[in-house]
Amino acid sequence: MELTSSDFQEGSEIPKKFGYKHENEQPNVEFSSVSNEAKTLAIIMDDPDAMKAVGKVWVHWLTYYDVSDPNSKIEGKTDFGEIGYGGPAPPDGRHTYIFKGYALDTLLDLKEGYSKQELEVAMQGHILAEAKLTGTFAP
Repeated sequence: MELTSSDFQEGSEIPKKFGYKHENEQPNVEFSSVSNEAKTLAIIMDDPDAMKAVGKVWVHWLTYYDVSDPNSKIEGKTDFGEIGYGGPAPPDGRHTYIFKGYALDTLLDLKEGYSKQELEVAMQGHILAEAKLTGTFAP
């Protein structure tokens, strides 16, 4: 399985318009080579570099959807306290952002506004494949 974006290349700079303090547009992130057994696709986007600035890995986006209906997205709550995508906003220089994609063998039943921990618990024992896409962003 692969996770790619038509908005930026693996390891490259994420364009400013996707930044939280800019236009906060959600980048196009796509799954490919997904197993036919997958029932749900999920994405966790976070910033491990935030650990040195704010003492925790900052959650920027939580989303999942039924493979048979890409419009069935259910989004979680970011560390900005908001539901949906919250773009890069590094407080102290360039950070690396990680989009982690998961193919699951089950349908999830989390309500909008779920936490990263709730998503990770729901995914336990159901991950068929994982993929990663990284990008950097500077203020």
